[in-house]
Amino acid sequence: MPELTELSAVRLVEGFRKGEFSPVEVTRAALERAERVQPEVNAFVRVDAEAALARARSAEERWRRGEPAGAVDGVPVTVKDILLMRGAPTLKGSKTVSAKGSWDEDAPSVARLREQGAVFLGKTTTPEFGWKGVTDSPLSGVTRNPYDLSRTAGGSSGGAAAAVALGAGPLALGTDGGGSVRIPAAFCGVFGLKPTYGRVPLYPASAFGTLAHVGPLARDAADAALLLDVISGPDARDWSALGPASGSFVDTLAGGVRGLRVAYSASLGGQVAVQPGVALAVRRAVEALAGLGAYVTEADPDFSDPVEAFHTLWFSGAARVTQRLGARRREVLDPGLREIREIGARASALDYLAAVDVRMDLGRRMGAFHERYDVLVTPALPVTAFEAGVEVPRGAGYRRWTGWTPFTYPFNLTQQPAASVPVGVDGGGLPVGLQVVAARHRDDVVLRVGHALYEAGVAGVAPPCSRSSPRP
Repeated sequence: MPELTELSAVRLVEGFRKGEFSPVEVTRAALERAERVQPEVNAFVRVDAEAALARARSAEERWRRGEPAGAVDGVPVTVKDILLMRGAPTLKGSKTVSAKGSWDEDAPSVARLREQGAVFLGKTTTPEFGWKGVTDSPLSGVTRNPYDLSRTAGGSSGGAAAAVALGAGPLALGTDGGGSVRIPAAFCGVFGLKPTYGRVPLYPASAFGTLAHVGPLARDAADAALLLDVISGPDARDWSALGPASGSFVDTLAGGVRGLRVAYSASLGGQVAVQPGVALAVRRAVEALAGLGAYVTEADPDFSDPVEAFHTLWFSGAARVTQRLGARRREVLDPGLREIREIGARASALDYLAAVDVRMDLGRRMGAFHERYDVLVTPALPVTAFEAGVEVPRGAGYRRWTGWTPFTYPFNLTQQPAASVPVGVDGGGLPVGLQVVAARHRDDVVLRVGHALYEAGVAGVAPPCSRSSPRP
């Protein structure tokens, strides 16, 4: 049998049911892995071994009685340090947030996991307030890529993606306001899903408004479907949450892709320059979809880059999240965050509403697009992981992180489900992600496409150095 840290959540639950291994064994293995990789990768801001083992022992007893608490009873999970978790400070990567307080409330997704017996290993790293597409912060420092320690894990759910890639828990909760689940999933070679907005309730509401989604990072699409089944239930604290899903996302995976109408856009109509290694890996995966029976057409969605509208909304959110900080406390913020919050603070209500108009038009265009195509497939990112500790690749000419994420943030504006699926590596051995986008409320279709690629052996990349010693 492979190491316990190499097993998917689906396989762990099967093993618990059959008595092949126990939640305590699995949790100890995951904690040991987290301890081993943390000094080099910096994926965690907090690991609570005592609490994790206590939950694992309770899960073990339930499995012994044949009475599991839910679909993920005993499975190790990590939580991005943007989401509330009872008993642990949620500092959001910021020195401006005090650790003092009772910390007695769970975010809805965390609450659902707790109810179903998940074992919380700890909280994972984030840039300050999740504001950018890489993971470094004044509070917790730089999170590094499991495949090359000199490079970024991506962000803002970088710690979550790195933990999954390295075997420190097969499931992770992340957040995605402009690509923050999909970006690190692509850079770290794991599966990351941004569900339809509202599919996973969020509380407290994000300062970045309805751009912000909660979603799973996982070993593969089947694990993500399992996690989404657990966390997608409605919660009264989120007024914008969707009603219950019509069925199990796990049950929809077997549908495959035969007959699915796939639009493949390599560069959004020539708007994006894509690295050759990325373009090649994505094209090969698209050809595999055709081989599995999908109807693949090269077609570009009908929109121009909405980055200015996204910036208006995103920078306004940055101003909102830091609004109560005095001048002295603002001095300890990440300099990039400090810069965009000043821009956001100058935006007027009319500026904001003009950006909302762009957003609504983009949503209308994508709605029409999905009347012709079931899914849009693109590269998740035009680049592979670049040097750690910087917001943009040096020498690339980008001003902000949105310069190198043109495939991700448009679909936060439209609130559509979108996933990054690992489909190989570039010439330097760095993971490449393929993005799958579907119409709103069709999370099942995104998961089906991802699962079909895994089943066909197209998705997935070799673990980074057996998940023990990342490349220096």
